[in-house]
Amino acid sequence: MDKNKKITLFSLIMMIFSGIFGFANTPIAFLQMGYASIIWYIFAAVFFFLPLAMMIAEYGSTFKEEHGGFYSWLSHAVGEKMAFIGTFLWLSNLMIWLLSTSTKIYIPFSALLFGKDVTQSWTIGSLNSTQVIGLLGIAWLLFVTICASRGVNVISKISSIGGTLVSMMVVVFLVTTGVIFVAGHGQIQEAITAHAFIKSPNPEFQSPIAMISFVVYAIFAYGGLETLGGVIDNIDKPEKTFPKGIAISSLLIAGSYSLMILLWGVSTNWQRDLSSSSVNLGNITYVMMQHLGTFLGQTLGLSAKASAMIGNIFIRFVGLGMLLAYVGSFFLFIYSPIKSFILGSKHLWPEKLTKLNKHGIPENAMWMQTLIVGVLLFLISFGGSQAKTFYTILTDMSNVSTAISYVILIGAFPIFKKKHFDQPFEVYKKHTLTLIITYLSFAVLLFGVVFTCLQPFLVGDYITGIWTLVGPILFTGIALGLYHSAQKKNK
Repeated sequence: MDKNKKITLFSLIMMIFSGIFGFANTPIAFLQMGYASIIWYIFAAVFFFLPLAMMIAEYGSTFKEEHGGFYSWLSHAVGEKMAFIGTFLWLSNLMIWLLSTSTKIYIPFSALLFGKDVTQSWTIGSLNSTQVIGLLGIAWLLFVTICASRGVNVISKISSIGGTLVSMMVVVFLVTTGVIFVAGHGQIQEAITAHAFIKSPNPEFQSPIAMISFVVYAIFAYGGLETLGGVIDNIDKPEKTFPKGIAISSLLIAGSYSLMILLWGVSTNWQRDLSSSSVNLGNITYVMMQHLGTFLGQTLGLSAKASAMIGNIFIRFVGLGMLLAYVGSFFLFIYSPIKSFILGSKHLWPEKLTKLNKHGIPENAMWMQTLIVGVLLFLISFGGSQAKTFYTILTDMSNVSTAISYVILIGAFPIFKKKHFDQPFEVYKKHTLTLIITYLSFAVLLFGVVFTCLQPFLVGDYITGIWTLVGPILFTGIALGLYHSAQKKNK
């Protein structure tokens, strides 16, 4: 594989789209808040995602020759120590994501093959379904690490395939909804009223606390853009391609979220189709896509059997789309974050970890990451109820960590601007504008962090609340320990 091949603008947009845009976020938003979710997605895009995207574009194009991505940006702005802590917090959360997704990926695989989630029935001999899925998750980790170690071109191609399939899912959804709208003579199942854009039809999302929790969810639905920092040095003409790719994909993602939430109301009525207790956050994407296919057949006047068959085709298609979206994200996240951290802080790590293979990949560092995630996954899968509690605690601990790394990245931006680096791409040209936008984005994100910490206490879940607070403190402590240990060795 030629490691000198460069990532094109289209491939970059597809990598960003597959890594960030979650097709499942739109049916989840519709289930939780109906049309009322749109205003919060727009709010999150305007005050968090778009400003952060342009900051990342400035960081990335300025330090396009750096191998460290996220770490390099922070180290130039606020120094090595803060960069190490911020990047470690960010990487910790992504490793938990790799852990959970390595098993979750088999749900869309099951939907593709069987038309529904049957993973809970997968057993081999004396092994229960949790243990079987755990072993399959470890096998998936090993497979992706082997493939990703073959070069960034492999990662780019796989991520592009994932992004293309996600785009196809969006196109199929839009075309089908358009056909239903025309064939149904403009009749919409969920009425569009001013009230519908303010109040959720879901009784569980009526209270102020529930609504605020959704705002936080909308903010974090846009996370992941900073992971592209690790591939900047592999992008063709990065000073132009990187900011252009970020700008195009940011508008595409924000627009797609809002439009799709609105269009779900063409085929779906919340009270009729989603109020059942059998509908939940885990299966909502498959429920709504199956209903979309069935409703298409009914609208076209087909028989009940033919309509059900179309619904079954749709659920298998979304299984394929979700599977490849997970695959695209997985290939990107297993490589880019660890590469950014290890190569950016190269002098702090043993030489063996920073060594590149013939494809230009820090293969040893990736295998170290896979070993850590694989061991945790094995312990959780085979440890019984205590292990499941351990996994829940790990997830709670990591929830705020990644948000704090964003807080550091945004907070460092005015300092970065004051240092007057040579910038080939610049959006924030005036200091006053930079401060206003930075403070607004910083305040929105800090609000999300504070509420995420407080929310469990507000609803009486004190155990989750305590672990949510302990997480960032513990990960920061580990980061400081590693940093000081490395400094001593260097001296």
